[in-house]
Amino acid sequence: MLTHIHIWNFAIVEKLDVEFDAGLTVLTGETGAGKSILLDALGLALGDRADASVIRHGADKAEISVSFSTADAPYAEGWLATHEMHSENECIIRRTISAAGPSKAFINGIPATIAQLRELGEMLVDLHGQHEHQSLLHRDVQRELLDNYAGHTDLLNHVATGFQQWRTLTEEYRHLTQAGRDRDQRLELLRHQVKELQALDIKTGEFAALEQDHKRLANANELIQTVQQTLQRLTEDDNTAVEIQLSQCSSELLQLSDMDSSLSNVQELLNNALIQIQEAGAELRHYADDLELDPHRLAEVEQRIGDILQLARKHRVTPEDLAGLLPVLTTELDKLDRADFHLENLVKQIAKAKEAYLGVAGKLSKSRQKIAKQLSDKVTDGMQSLSLAGGKFSVALETLDEDRWSATGCEHVDFLVSANPGQPLRPLNKVASGGELSRISLAIQVITAQAARIPTLIFDEVDVGIGGRVAEIVGLQLRALGGQRQVLCVTHLPQVAALGHRHLQVSKHVNKSNTTTMITTLDSKHRVDEIARMLGGIEITEQTRSHAQEMIERAQL
Repeated sequence: MLTHIHIWNFAIVEKLDVEFDAGLTVLTGETGAGKSILLDALGLALGDRADASVIRHGADKAEISVSFSTADAPYAEGWLATHEMHSENECIIRRTISAAGPSKAFINGIPATIAQLRELGEMLVDLHGQHEHQSLLHRDVQRELLDNYAGHTDLLNHVATGFQQWRTLTEEYRHLTQAGRDRDQRLELLRHQVKELQALDIKTGEFAALEQDHKRLANANELIQTVQQTLQRLTEDDNTAVEIQLSQCSSELLQLSDMDSSLSNVQELLNNALIQIQEAGAELRHYADDLELDPHRLAEVEQRIGDILQLARKHRVTPEDLAGLLPVLTTELDKLDRADFHLENLVKQIAKAKEAYLGVAGKLSKSRQKIAKQLSDKVTDGMQSLSLAGGKFSVALETLDEDRWSATGCEHVDFLVSANPGQPLRPLNKVASGGELSRISLAIQVITAQAARIPTLIFDEVDVGIGGRVAEIVGLQLRALGGQRQVLCVTHLPQVAALGHRHLQVSKHVNKSNTTTMITTLDSKHRVDEIARMLGGIEITEQTRSHAQEMIERAQL
C-alpha cells in the first residue's frame, strides 16, 4: 500500500509531502491545477523515463521519494528479498533527476536500475488510464488474474512440476541423441584409447621414479669414477687419505693433552671428524658396490619414458596426469556402450511424463474455460452500467503447439473487448480511448478484487465522457473496490468525489515570482466546499452547498 510521497523541485512543485491511507482516495482540483503532477511523479519513481525538463525552473535537481507498506504485497516482498533489498514490510523508492547528469534510483537505500524500478513497481501499483504501468495489458498478468480468480494455485503447482519433469527428461534425450550422432566414431576412438592405456599400464608416480632412474643410469660412468676418486681421497690412499691424516693428528694431540688439558677439546673434535669420515667411506663403498654400468636397463627406462611421453602428448595431458585418464575414458566408454538401452528407457519415461503433464494441464484448461466464461459474462454485465452499453468482454484461450507448452499450461490467455455495439472483439491493449480502458479495467478489477495481486490501484480519466447516474455507479464501484484494496482516483465528477473515503485537493498558487502546486487533505467543511465547486458554476450558492453535503452524507450510508 502506498503510504507517503515526497516531491521536491519537480515541474511546478517546490516541495510537497502527501500521506495516503487505505480505502478510496479521490483527487480533485481546478483544470490546470496540476492533478497529473502527482501521477507523473509516481510514474517516475516507478521507472518512467525522465529528462532535465521535469526539474523545477531555477533548480538543478528534482527528487521523488515514495514509501510503501509491503505487508499486503507478498510478490513485492519476495522480489525485495531475492534482490537483498528487504526491509521489514517497508519499501522506500527514491529517484533523483539532475540537470548535470543521469538520473539515480534507490530501493531501500540500495542503488537500483530503472528496469528494477519498473519490475518492482508493477508489483506495487497499477495505474489505469493512459500510462505505462497498465499491467492488465500484459498477457502474463491476464493469465495470472484468471488463475487467481479461479483459485488455481494448487493445480498450477502440479502443472509446473509436471512440465519440469517432462522438460528435464526431454533435454536429456536431446543431449544423448545429439551425442549419439558421433557415437560410433567416438566409441571406436574410446576403445582404442582405453586399449592403449591398459597396455601401457602406467602407475601413479611411476613417471617421476623413471626420471630419477634415468638420471642415475645415464650418468653411471661419471658416478662410478667420482665415487672411486672420493674414496681414494678419504680412506684408501696410504699417504694422503683424509682418514690417515686425521688419525695421526688426533693421536698426536692426545699425547699433548697430557701436558695441557686445554687441547682435549680440539682432540675430541678431530676424533669425531675421523668417525664421520669413516662412516662416509663405508656409505660410499656400499653405494659403489650397487653401482654398475647397465646399458640394457638404461634402454628399457628410456623406452618406457618415451612411450609415456608419446601417449601423454596424444591425449594432451602431462605424463603425471596420464595414469588418471584411464578411469575417465573407461566410464565414458561404458556410458556410451549402454546408451541405446538408456535411450529406450528414456523414451518410455518421456512418454509417461508427457502424459502426466497433459493430464494436469488438461484439468487446468477445462477449469480455465469454465471460469473464462463466467468472468467474461460478469465483466460484460459490469460494462453495461459504466456507459459502455452494448460493449462486450471475453477471455479467450489460445491453444498452443507442443513446442510452446510451458509451466503455466498449454494455452495463452487473452482479454478481448468490444467497447461499442457492432465492433469486433480486440485485445485489451488495442482499445484506443483511455477513458474506455479505465472503465473496462474498473469492471475487471471490481469483479476480481479478491484475486488481484497488486495492492494499490490508481484510476485516471475514469470519468471521461460520463455523468449523472453512470458517474455515481462508477463512484460506488470505486468505493467498493476501496474496501478490498487501496484505490486512488483523479476525478472531475462530484458524484465520484463524494464517494471517496478521503479527499485530496490539488490547487495552483501564482505570485509575481513563481507558480506552485499544493495538495491539501480536506476536512469535512472544506470537502463540502470542493464538492459544491464541482457541482456549481461561477457562483456557489447555499443550495449548491446543501446538495454537496447531501451527496457526501448519502455516500456514508
